[in-house]
Amino acid sequence: MKELGNESVKNNRRTFLRKGMAAAGAATAAGMVIPGKLFAQSDDLEEGNLTRGDIAILRFLSAAEQVETDLWQQYSELGGVQDDEVSGVNGGNLIYAGALQLLDGDMSQYVHDNTDDEFTHHRFLNNYLESKGAKPVDLTPLSAGLPSSKATGAKQIPRLTNLTQLTVDTTWWTRYRSTTNPDLGASFANAVPSLAKGKFTAIPRTDDDLGNSTLTDDNAKSIDNRLKAIAFTAGFHFAFIEQGGTSLYATLAQKVTSLEVLRILLSIGGSEIMHFQTWQDKAGNATPLTFTDPVNKSTVTFEDLTTNQPEDLQANLIMPEPCDFLDKRLEPVAIIRPTSDKFGGAIAAAKSFLDDGLFVGQTQAFINKFFELAAEADAARRGF
Repeated sequence: MKELGNESVKNNRRTFLRKGMAAAGAATAAGMVIPGKLFAQSDDLEEGNLTRGDIAILRFLSAAEQVETDLWQQYSELGGVQDDEVSGVNGGNLIYAGALQLLDGDMSQYVHDNTDDEFTHHRFLNNYLESKGAKPVDLTPLSAGLPSSKATGAKQIPRLTNLTQLTVDTTWWTRYRSTTNPDLGASFANAVPSLAKGKFTAIPRTDDDLGNSTLTDDNAKSIDNRLKAIAFTAGFHFAFIEQGGTSLYATLAQKVTSLEVLRILLSIGGSEIMHFQTWQDKAGNATPLTFTDPVNKSTVTFEDLTTNQPEDLQANLIMPEPCDFLDKRLEPVAIIRPTSDKFGGAIAAAKSFLDDGLFVGQTQAFINKFFELAAEADAARRGF
């Protein structure tokens, strides 16, 4: 292992990281226990031309991609194209896939491809870390092994994420249609307010959730409201997940030192932007519906966002509206937002996963580790 050349630089970095951990810890969810020591062993220091901060950023991104891989695999097993690339030839759930296709006829292919992308992101980041002599990330040993859906098509394997008790933030919808910027303190209303309250499932838990749905040549008439509510929830959840990565990569890219690591973040981040653009276009095709889930006892209402809506709700405005950036005295510009670590970053991304319900039923050790990795990434600075 390559030693750092200057002992005083080492000490300065340690001092900085201790301060960074204290600041990051204040932003964690209430009651969260985060270890006070960021880097447990000296062999977590720089490898090759990477700084400790570069490694911390890559390790958190690998953890986040592992979480995303897990949730997308569940979506793909049930609603994606069935092949041996990501889901295996398990047959899928044709009725759930048909419900997703109410949002777009190509949804099964899009779900499959997004899943495939997340697998490659997680594997690549781990492979790159190992190529530099750094530790890869695997959250599985800390996981409770959450249960799978029991609906037709789902593999019965342990999961990292829970897609059956979600509270979905849809402020991303109004944020990108707004001319204001969260980096400058702006806040936004939810496009689907009811999804931000209560708990909802985005996948069928059992075949009971298919209701009286059947497959015919006219899916719109054969899918009942129970399954429509689940599929429409999934549609908005797809975009929620991917908008987080869109901002996260852009925010963390500003902290890296290695140009090669910067290239990695810009390249994978661009893929996340493509995901988000696809999903926010499809979510707006949800049709008017109010339904109360008989299991979670929560009621969701979807409105028609395609007609007679104000600009901040208009479904076909899928390009980011120009907004203030850096300084309100400058001309508005169309950008990804947020990208300031005051309002975004790794801790914010970790907390959004927690608030979303993805970790309902997970072990505290799993959650603590995820937040620890996030705190380490947020503490990174160029040159450290």
